[in-house]
Amino acid sequence: MLLTITTTHSPATDLGFLLHKHPDRFQSFDLSFGKAHVFYPEVSEERCAACLLLDIDPVGMVRRKVKDQQVLLDHYVNDRPYVASSFMSVAISQVFGSALNGRCKDRPDIVTTPLPLTACIDVLPARGGERFLRQIFEPLGYTIKAQQHSLDELFPDWGESSYFSVKIEGTKRLSELLNHLYVLIPVFDNRKHYFVGDDELEKLLAKGAGWLAQHPEKEQITRRYLKHQTSLFQTALARLVEEEQTAQIESRTKDDQPEEVLEKPMSLNEQRHGTVLATLRSSGARSVIDLGCGEGKLLRELLKDRQFEQIIGMDVSIRALENASKRLKLERLPERQAARVQLQHGSLIYRDQRLKGFDAAALVEVIEHLDPPRLAALERVVFEFARPKTVVLTTPNQEFNVMWETLPADQFRHSDHRFEWTRQESQDWANRVAAQYGYTVRFLPVGQEEKNVGSPTQMGVFEHV
Repeated sequence: MLLTITTTHSPATDLGFLLHKHPDRFQSFDLSFGKAHVFYPEVSEERCAACLLLDIDPVGMVRRKVKDQQVLLDHYVNDRPYVASSFMSVAISQVFGSALNGRCKDRPDIVTTPLPLTACIDVLPARGGERFLRQIFEPLGYTIKAQQHSLDELFPDWGESSYFSVKIEGTKRLSELLNHLYVLIPVFDNRKHYFVGDDELEKLLAKGAGWLAQHPEKEQITRRYLKHQTSLFQTALARLVEEEQTAQIESRTKDDQPEEVLEKPMSLNEQRHGTVLATLRSSGARSVIDLGCGEGKLLRELLKDRQFEQIIGMDVSIRALENASKRLKLERLPERQAARVQLQHGSLIYRDQRLKGFDAAALVEVIEHLDPPRLAALERVVFEFARPKTVVLTTPNQEFNVMWETLPADQFRHSDHRFEWTRQESQDWANRVAAQYGYTVRFLPVGQEEKNVGSPTQMGVFEHV
C-alpha cells in the first residue's frame, strides 16, 4: 500500500524538514507487521513528493498471532498487504510521529503554516463508496478525486469493487493532513487489526481535536473508528458534543446577544425558574432530575425547598457541571444537604438507567440546542425509558423575538440554538409526544404576554396518565 504526499509550497523541499526524512535518502523502518519505506520520487524547489510504502508480512504476522491455534485460510489470503488500513495509521504514527504531532525543531515556523498539499492513497477500501468518501473529506476542506477499481478487468461483468485510488487536495498544515489520515483511513476500511479499548477512545479524541466535534459525520466516524463498541462510542460522542458546545461558546464575540443579555431587562430567567419551581412543587414531586442543568441555577432553587428530597443535575458539559458545583458550593454544604443533590455527566440522546425512577424531570431551555434529527432520541430517552410522572419543559417562543430591538431579524436568541419554534409548532410537537408516550400536556406562558406574539417563553407540563 502506498501513501504519497506532495506539495508545491516554495521551497517545496521544506516537506523533508516537516517529515524529518531527508529527500536524498531511502529509509526503511521495522514495524511489528513488516517494514515501512520512505522515499522521494520527486524533489525540486517547485514540487516535492514523499512516499510511505508498507511491506506487510502476512505470513509472519499470522504465525505470531495464532501460535498453536488452528490456522484459517483467510489469515493468509486477504487484502491486508495491498490496501490502506489501520496498518497505515500505525505506520504514520511511528514513521511520521513528529510531523503528526506538529513538531519540527529545525523549521518551527512552517509547522503552523498552511501548505498546498496533495495526498494520494493507493488503494483505499471504502465501505460506502465515493459518496461516503466525499461526505468525509469535503467538510474538512479537501477537493477529492476517486477512481473506483473493477473486481477483475478480464471479467467486467463482475462489476466494481469497493477499492478506490483516492487523491485529496487542500491547503492545510501537514500535521492536520496526517491527523485526518490517521483517523479516517481505518474508518473507510471499517476494520482494525488490533484490540480497541479505552486507550483507542483517547487516541481518537486527541487526533480529532479541533475538527472531529464539528464534522457533520462525527457519529459515523466515531462508530467505525471504535469498531461499533456501543459503550466507547457513546462516551466518545458525549465528549465530542461537549467539545462542540464549548467551542461555540468560546468563539462567541462580544457583539453577540445571548439569551441572558436579551432577557435581562425583563428578568425572564428568574421568572422562568420561578414558574418551573412552582410547577414542580405543585406536582408533589419528591425527586427531581434537571436534564441539561447547565451551571446549576435551577438546582440552587430546588435545593432551597425541603420538599425535594432527591435532586439530580445532568449535563453533557463537564465544564458546566464544574461551574454548577461551584455555584452550589457542594464542598461546603452540611452533610444532610449535600446528600440531597448530585451532579451527573451524561447525554440526553442515549438511554441511561440513571434517569429512571424520578417523580419529575425538568428540561429548561434545552431542546432548542439539539439538532432536529436528534429530538426523536431525546423523546424516547425521557418519555419512554426514563418515564417520570411529571415533565416540565420550556423553550423560546420564536414569535416573541420581534419584541427585542437588539435582535436582528431572522436570528435566534442564542448562537447555539438549532431551532426556535412558534407557539403552534411547540404545541404540535408536545401534543404528538404526549399522545405517543401516554402523557397529557398543558401549556403555560412564562413572562409578560404581548398581543399577537404571546409570551417570550412557552412551557409544557406533561403528566403521566
